[in-house]
This record gives sequence, structure tokens and C-alpha cells, in this order.
Amino acid sequence: MISTAVIVGLATLSVGLVLAYLLRLLPTVRLQLVGLAFLAVLLPLGAVLVSGWVMFHMGDDVKILAVTAASALTAVVAALVVARSIADAVDRVRTASNDLARGSLDARAPTGGPVEVADLARSFNEMGENLQRLFDSRRELVAWASHDLRTPLANMQAMLEALEDGLAEPEEYVPALREQVGVLSELVDDLFELARIEADALTLELRQLRVAPVVSSSLRGVEAEARLRHVQLASDVDENLTARFAPEKVERVLMNLLTNALRHTPSDGAIAVRVEPLTGEVRVAVEDTGEGLDAEARARMFERFWRGDRSRSSRGAGLGLAIARGLVEAQGGRIWAEDREGGGARVCFTLPAR
Repeated sequence: MISTAVIVGLATLSVGLVLAYLLRLLPTVRLQLVGLAFLAVLLPLGAVLVSGWVMFHMGDDVKILAVTAASALTAVVAALVVARSIADAVDRVRTASNDLARGSLDARAPTGGPVEVADLARSFNEMGENLQRLFDSRRELVAWASHDLRTPLANMQAMLEALEDGLAEPEEYVPALREQVGVLSELVDDLFELARIEADALTLELRQLRVAPVVSSSLRGVEAEARLRHVQLASDVDENLTARFAPEKVERVLMNLLTNALRHTPSDGAIAVRVEPLTGEVRVAVEDTGEGLDAEARARMFERFWRGDRSRSSRGAGLGLAIARGLVEAQGGRIWAEDREGGGARVCFTLPAR
């Protein structure tokens, strides 16, 4: 009897493994779930019937068959209901993904159903929102870049036509033409820099240097504009404080932040750069007494290509703060913005201390 039980058990196990492998070859999740339901019920049922045929007379087998058949039918129905529920949830996510693939960027998947499918739907919806935000940003980039390119080009064309018609002397318009070329060059440089950041193609030479000289150089770069706007500049940094960074890139970040702060600080306001050591890093903060930050600006001001009516992004296509974030993160730091106590805004970034 024991040998018979062992044979039946091994046979059941072997058949189960073979059928489980075959289930994986079915083309859809729905068919796999249905097959699993039948396998989970019919395989034990077969083992019971074989055992009953060996152990009892055929008359007693009818009772065993009736009980096991009723239990198996109930289990199959329950398994099919569960399988349909899971397959329907997966189908809803698949439908939303097909809509997104066809270009419907507002397609979202329902987040109901089993926990795993609900998590998948939430991840899909987050991906859809990110894609929609990216495409919106690209459209904004095209709009702003077209505007910023059109304006200097139109000015240059008008000045060249005036020179051709003899309405002006070259010395009158050469400085203005040079200025317009500078505007175009700045926009092209920003686009190129951002493309390198996105492609992870930056080559940075990080060195252990004092932070104070970079802060002083950046402040000198905006000193003339600050004097014209009657904005007071200040710094608070230990002359001996060092960090590991690429000086030209950090100066680029500071210049972007200081220029941005100047545009949002009223006359007779103040801007300060404060540097302090933290555990394992150095924090650099640019503070101003401007209008502060709204909720949307705090959430999106470092996004690529984003620009709002009251955003603290750079002029042109709104690339300055996105470039600043890319340069900081490429050096192992992080950057964020917050409201300043007493009014205004504070933009901070960190650099590795060693």
C-alpha cells in the first residue's frame, strides 16, 4: 500500500511539473490563470480517484467521485472568477498603455484590482504624467526658443537693411549687432550645455579648492547690474573652507542663481551668498529679498524647459536653473529652493566636502 501511495505521489508530482511548464507557454495571462485553476483542481482530483480505485470497491468509488466532483466544481468556479478579475484588471492597464502608445498622453489606468496590478497602474499613470509634462516642456521650449531667436534676428535684419539702404553708418550699428549676436550665442550655448547634461556627456575635473574665491568672482560678475538696480550684494563664507568641485561649473551655477535673484529683487533690496560646512558636504545658499516663491515654482522651477509667468527661471527658454541643477548633480551635490524667513527666497545647493 505504501509503495502504491509513493508511486501515485511521484506520478502526480511529475505530471504537475510538466503541466506547469506547459502553462507558461500559453500566450495570455488569462489563459495561464484558467489553466492554473484547472490544474490546481483536476490534478488532486485525479490523485484522489486513482487512490480510491485502488483502496475501495467500485461501489464505494461512486461516493468518493460525487464528493470530489462537487468540491472540484466549486473550486474551478471560484478560480475562474478570481482569474477573470485579475485578467480584467490587467486588460484595463493594457488598454491605457495602448492608448498612450497611440499618442493619447492623457490616458490613465484605473488603480483598482489586486495590489500588484494597482501598483502597476499607479506606476503607469506616473509615467504618463511625466511623459505629458515632458512633451509640454518640449512645446514650451520650441515656443520660447522661437520667440527668443526671432527677436534678435529681426533686429539684426532691420539694422542690416538700414545699412544697405544708407540710412545709417556702420559704426552706429556694429555694437548693437555684436550685442544681438551675443544674445543668440548665449541661447545656443545654453541649449548645447543642456544637451550635454541630458546625454551625461560632461567631463568634470573635481578638485579640492577653497569656495570663497569662486563666490567672490561670481559676485563681481553681477556687481555692475546690482549697482544699477540699487541692490546690495553680500557674502558670508569662511576664507579657508574647502570643497571638492569644478570651479568653472560652480561659478556658472552661482552666476545663474545670482542673475535670477537680481531679476526678482526690487530696488533697494539685498542678495547674499552664504556658505557653511555640513556633515560630509558644504552648503551654498543664495538668498534674496524678492517676492518669494509660489507653490508651482517651488515644485517645478528646476525642470527642464519649464517657465511660468512668475517663475524664477532664466530668460529665454527657461534653461538656466535646469542647467544649474544638472551641473550640481554632476558634481555629486543636490539643489533645492525654499522660502526665506522674513520674505524672499533661498536657493541652496551642496558640494562634497571631500
